Amino acid sequence: MEDWKTRTKLIHSGIRRSQYGEVAEAIFMTQGFVYESAEQAEARFLEAGPDEFIYARYGNPTVKMFEDRIAALEGAEDAFATASGMAAVNGALTSMLKAGDHVVAARALFGSCLYILEEVLTRFGVNVTFVDGTDLDQWKHAINKDTKAVFFESMSNPTLEVIDLPAVARLARRVGAKVIVDNVFATPVFSRALEQGADVVVYSATKHIDGQGRALGGVILGTKEFIRKTVEPYLKHTGGSMSPFTAWIMLKGLETLDLRVRAQAATAQAMAEALQWDARLERVIYPGLEQHPQHVLAGKLLEKPGTVLSLDIKGGQAAAFRFLNALKIMTISNNLGDAKSIVTHPATTTHQRLSDEQKDMLGITPGLVRVSIGIEDSDDLIADVKQALDAVEAR
Repeated sequence: MEDWKTRTKLIHSGIRRSQYGEVAEAIFMTQGFVYESAEQAEARFLEAGPDEFIYARYGNPTVKMFEDRIAALEGAEDAFATASGMAAVNGALTSMLKAGDHVVAARALFGSCLYILEEVLTRFGVNVTFVDGTDLDQWKHAINKDTKAVFFESMSNPTLEVIDLPAVARLARRVGAKVIVDNVFATPVFSRALEQGADVVVYSATKHIDGQGRALGGVILGTKEFIRKTVEPYLKHTGGSMSPFTAWIMLKGLETLDLRVRAQAATAQAMAEALQWDARLERVIYPGLEQHPQHVLAGKLLEKPGTVLSLDIKGGQAAAFRFLNALKIMTISNNLGDAKSIVTHPATTTHQRLSDEQKDMLGITPGLVRVSIGIEDSDDLIADVKQALDAVEAR
């Protein structure tokens, strides 16, 4: 299996067939499992085998298929599937931290990630330092002997900053800190975060892995020791595990993941190039463009620069809203990584809880629109954006 290419792994890794020999993965919709004897129940609670299950909150055959498949894709020893992407972020951090520990995090983060770091962890005595994730000197000065973890998005939401993962990992390893990376924008197809120095990788499976707007889910990937000795005890007792039906949806999503994200990234590149000199835009943000500050770094770390771009529309929020309302194909929503193209105004939705000062610091302007590219025809999507810009200009 280790020699299989990505698309083969996405179809066949982790298969567990029942006695009926089904082609499609079975959905084991059960919260509990039956034991043949009291002695067998006792033995399983002492130490369950690899294909022995106790309770759906602890594990389930369908969920295990998803965990094994995504681990094979990522090149991880093990994985734990969670109820949502934020359950994965919270589980990865909270399971390993205690009062007095120190975390260094990039300040360019999704709003809910900031909430966990600023509000939840600090409430329980964890010290958190925020840095400009693109400035290695800030990482160097912030990481110290008490630092237990560093946390960042490999590509930030929504301004698409690319962080030098190998360099940050080298700094963290000097003090024995774990490197925890939210890899959603990079996708497990285009990124090899574990090979580049991450100890733990988290995904919101709600995004590209499902890719069709059906279910919430998340996953934490790392060594077997970290997943089973640190993450699993925390999540199975606090209730953040994935449901069997959701796991089946994610398995179906993985089958087409490679095909979808490659098509989406190709369209994102084409759109960025078509719009990069448009006078109606303050800037086009996409790592695949040469003017992106981390263009060269993104080329080294990522096979493709991702499926999302951001457009900063001249005229501020009013112009951005006119643009959004004029679109005919793209959908206004706050998800990303979907088969449908989705547009978001971060300043008033996903990042609205941030202060104006924080938004300014992160480059989240009133005119910024995040564009998550779907699998529609690229010419149609580019034409849709241009006609919406025309509508803004006509006002």
